[in-house]
Amino acid sequence: MSPTSRPRILIFVGDDYEDLELWYPKLRLEEFGGQVAIAGPASGHMYAGKHGYPCVSDAAIAEVQAKDFDGVVIPGGWMPDKLRRDPKVLELVRQFDAEGKLVASICHGPSINLSAGIVRGVKLTSSPGIKDDLVCAGAVWIDQPVVRDRHHITSRRPSDLPQFAASIVAYLPRG
Repeated sequence: MSPTSRPRILIFVGDDYEDLELWYPKLRLEEFGGQVAIAGPASGHMYAGKHGYPCVSDAAIAEVQAKDFDGVVIPGGWMPDKLRRDPKVLELVRQFDAEGKLVASICHGPSINLSAGIVRGVKLTSSPGIKDDLVCAGAVWIDQPVVRDRHHITSRRPSDLPQFAASIVAYLPRG
């Protein structure tokens, strides 16, 4: 990203996403001056959050490319368990990681990182419900509101969103 451009961030969406874990970072990133694109299995589709809040996708996951973004935010909820089965989602997350771009995930979101094979040796946190899976895959799990390890930023739950979003904004260069 050039120092004068606005950061472009991709956020995944799908049915049963954790409402606050998508909307809080999205709004904070827009407030920061970032350009946010929401990608789901289908473009222009309305996805329902766990608590019923709707989100319309800007693009289909199959059509987005990591080269067009400076990072990705992966909300939790039950959505990650569905999206982690999509080879394109895993390919995108691997590309973000390989290029040293932001990979931010919260709650159950790191299960996508796990399936993408990018957690070995990474310090992170998550919902305690997937802690054992992450540790077995070689992650260094830490019980803190937010953990940053290089370009990886992770958080545990909705109550950690202020620290999560602040860490993401602090990571991104100002345009």
